[in-house]
Amino acid sequence: MGFKNMSVLLQILGFLLLQMFLLSKAATNITTYDWVLEETSYTRLCSTKKILTVNGQFPGPPLHLHKGETVKVNVHNNGTYNVTIHWHGVKQPRNPWSDGPEYVAQCPIQAGKNYTYEIILSDEEGTLWWHAHSDWTRATVHGPIFVYPPEGKEYPFAHPDAEIPIVLASWFKGDVMQIIKEALATGAEPNKSDAFTINGQPGDTQPCSNTSMFRTVVDHGKTYLLRIINAVMNEEMFFMVANHKLTVVGIDAAYVKPILTNYIMITPGQTMDVLITANQSASHYYIAARAFAGVVYSNATTTAVFQYSGNYTPPSSPAFPNLPDYNNSLAVTSFVRRFRALASTDHPIDVPKSIQTRLFVTIAVNTLPCERQNSTCSGPNGDRLSASLNNITFYTPETDILQAYYKSIKGVYKGDFLDNPQYVFNYTADPMYSDNYTMSNLNGTRVKILDYNSTVEIVFQGTNVMNASENHPMHLHGFSFYLVGYGFGNFDENKSPSGYNLVDPPELNTIGVPKNGWATIRFKANNPGVWFMHCHLERHSSWGMDTAFIVKNGPTRDTSMRPPHYINPC
Repeated sequence: MGFKNMSVLLQILGFLLLQMFLLSKAATNITTYDWVLEETSYTRLCSTKKILTVNGQFPGPPLHLHKGETVKVNVHNNGTYNVTIHWHGVKQPRNPWSDGPEYVAQCPIQAGKNYTYEIILSDEEGTLWWHAHSDWTRATVHGPIFVYPPEGKEYPFAHPDAEIPIVLASWFKGDVMQIIKEALATGAEPNKSDAFTINGQPGDTQPCSNTSMFRTVVDHGKTYLLRIINAVMNEEMFFMVANHKLTVVGIDAAYVKPILTNYIMITPGQTMDVLITANQSASHYYIAARAFAGVVYSNATTTAVFQYSGNYTPPSSPAFPNLPDYNNSLAVTSFVRRFRALASTDHPIDVPKSIQTRLFVTIAVNTLPCERQNSTCSGPNGDRLSASLNNITFYTPETDILQAYYKSIKGVYKGDFLDNPQYVFNYTADPMYSDNYTMSNLNGTRVKILDYNSTVEIVFQGTNVMNASENHPMHLHGFSFYLVGYGFGNFDENKSPSGYNLVDPPELNTIGVPKNGWATIRFKANNPGVWFMHCHLERHSSWGMDTAFIVKNGPTRDTSMRPPHYINPC
């Protein structure tokens, strides 16, 4: 070989070695967090019990990330239950292996084992959260994800002086895993929570909670970014700060046109970025939240204190906000109808205009025949409570759907989820007390298969089956979607679309389908993998108000699922 050829070969070899070094360096620059799932003793409402926590914390540890960042979290399960973790609102492009819902995207982390999640951010910016996605373990296993703008970029609003995390959650005196286990075994409603909490504390309206109430100290004239997360198990929540206006600037880690309001209504699963200016007389003001609910709800109010700094005589009792009533649907509607995407040059939107796949999905709480031998169930008429989408109650498989799809394992799921319900009736008027509402021959693990990059529209239609209509927070994994339409009564395919907002619809991952109403969403199926869709009222999901989408691979490597680094054993 000549000197010239040898020189070229050495240059090529040097280039390849440099690329390998840079790739290795990039890989080693990915931050890895170690989390330990463990039982920890907590005292609330005058009694002490052990709860499942991450690193002993309730709420769990926050993740502080920047847009587009990738991190890893190694979860060690030192608890007694099998658990998975879901990164709620993180799209995980081409990476369904780390999405987390048990027996959909993975088999759970067994007690005594560990699993490393790779969290890949893309265009999310704002507040998200993480939570357990196994039975009811998320009641105490959850925490915030704060996604900041990229280095050198700013918020599309004046930079706040500080930020205040607000995590709303449920507290049960009993063992949450036993509560849902007993409910499913008997067919009854699960026990309601005994309190709501703000940042882990019930507040001074609850027993033995006065001294431990969460307080945030603020300076007069400063503006604060409230990062609000609804981790409550079964209730949507009204939230207010007494005598202070709120400005909503982001929902589900996407910016919206500012909404000036006295209150917000936030569903389980939703997150909101809210600005508040400390512009009132120096004093103490209650932060308060309570349920908006239709059928079964906890009527507790949780409180915290917005406390001004400085020298003044504090009031004997802080000013209390005038929260909307638990059944004030008008307050909810007037708030949600104001959601509009920011849709700016720096934060554009891309609403599908031409639709290739349309689904009309009815949402219902219903009953199924009792399966207890020589006994009746505790649901209506001796049956067991259930739930469904398009008359189909989802059954959780014993092998995760993603693994079955990837390995072509037969018998785990069927790809024939209905595009339309088989039962057509007056959805929002007829109570329809019937065991036959669900198609018992179709109940099972049924999913919808989508072509890569296809455009999808889903009309969610609420129903009044069993006179049990309520607001349903529907959550889609792996995507954000555009809420293009929202209304009451039955959706009319000839008239309702004329009111769609295709100019600046909000980009969400969870939407409350209104009580006795409908909501239309659109998205592009550009994320290959298996992605869960379910109601985020936990009892409804446990009863089967779920399905999943399988998005096929695209034509190239970059439009196909990444191979798994490890598949958790079942």
